[in-house]
Amino acid sequence: MSEKTFLLVCLLLPCLAAAAELTKPNVLFLFTDDQRADTISALGNRPIKTPNLDRLVYRGLAFDHAYMQGGFHGATCVPSRAMLLSGRPLFQVDEKLLRDETWPAAFGRNGYRTFLTGKWHNGPSAIAKSFQQARSVFTGGMTNPLSAPLSDLENGKIGKPRKADKHACAIFADEAIRFIKTQRGDNPYFCYVAFDGPHDPHIVPENYALRYDPASIPLPANFLQQHPWDNGEMSIRDEQLLSWPRTRENVQKMLSEYYRYISYLDEQIGRILDALDASPQAENTLVVFSADSGVARGSHGLIGKQNCYEHSMRVPLLIAGPGIPVNKRTGAKCYLFDVMPTLGVLCGVAGAKPDGAREFSNVIKNPQAGHRDSILLAYRDLQRAILHDHWKLIRYPKVDQTQLFDLTADPDEIHNLAASPEHQQPLAEMRERLAAEMKIFDDAAVLDVEKVLPADWQAPAKKRKE
Repeated sequence: MSEKTFLLVCLLLPCLAAAAELTKPNVLFLFTDDQRADTISALGNRPIKTPNLDRLVYRGLAFDHAYMQGGFHGATCVPSRAMLLSGRPLFQVDEKLLRDETWPAAFGRNGYRTFLTGKWHNGPSAIAKSFQQARSVFTGGMTNPLSAPLSDLENGKIGKPRKADKHACAIFADEAIRFIKTQRGDNPYFCYVAFDGPHDPHIVPENYALRYDPASIPLPANFLQQHPWDNGEMSIRDEQLLSWPRTRENVQKMLSEYYRYISYLDEQIGRILDALDASPQAENTLVVFSADSGVARGSHGLIGKQNCYEHSMRVPLLIAGPGIPVNKRTGAKCYLFDVMPTLGVLCGVAGAKPDGAREFSNVIKNPQAGHRDSILLAYRDLQRAILHDHWKLIRYPKVDQTQLFDLTADPDEIHNLAASPEHQQPLAEMRERLAAEMKIFDDAAVLDVEKVLPADWQAPAKKRKE
């Protein structure tokens, strides 16, 4: 190589590096709180109105079997969000996100502008470690969204909270829109919008016109008045949102409020998508939508999310943007903590590779491809579950109860096959597989206890009004 050629290459290298940086896709990550996977109209829920989530479905790839892995306390959104942002499984994750580098921090280290707005339930001190900018952040677990305390990241610390002057989710959308509009394309961005709805209380602005008639909302196919045995969390706060026995009318009313909140969130998401579509970066932006957990809302006689049923552990997951198949669905099984490592691959961002996480870019290339053979689900030391092929086993060691479901024939987990003589072989195989998967994840819980507690459960007596 001549001296002139060498000098020319040296001059061009920074330009070539900058050009390569600009080709990296942006990421817009939309995240909701307690939204069941079956609450999107385009994916089969006809009564609910979600036109903007529907357009993401039509633009991209929808995952039918994405799961949050569980939690060790009732506020399962805390470990779920930590797992998502760190890419670490339940049994390794630091819920405060202080020990390990998060994926947003890795994006920032790799040349991305990183921005947060919305709910942060993992300790305020971790915000500056993960994001360069943060505005209108709610650092609690639940609140009245019409008066939520919101803070900005200032000088590396979260500032003094101010009272929201309108619905928090509308403010989060405003902040995301403002951020998108200020991006000039000189650096890629990672924008994380974490709504605190549709978590209860199901409050939307009074003037929001869309309403659902409770009588028009179908009950879940697996509706029960009460869970058949004590699952260990029968009277936690979430379960006290409705009285026992659960009634058709009360559950339909709750679902009508829940659906209304989801439709309101959908409207805010639509505003963000409109701003993105109008921006110069629209064609080079990956849009991801998901939720931190599902929730029961009457299914199996339960209201909350402190269980291992599909309605509580399965989450919506939509991905759209450059290189993503259009209007496709995949049956590939994945965890939420697999999502960020996958975005890292798609964006050329190097991050930590903890044991347990697996990126699924192969599914992006071919939606018919598989990803995980088995999914392990856990709640405290009270419940463990395993999915493999079309089988699902849930074990309740404290009360010595087991459920076996054929999810192909029975996706709503209605018919327990554990006591069926002709299903003892798959029962034994699934029990063995559960123990093996627990070992892989360093799960120290036991599947049998010496002192079995009574499985029967009685609803607490109503308190008399003084």
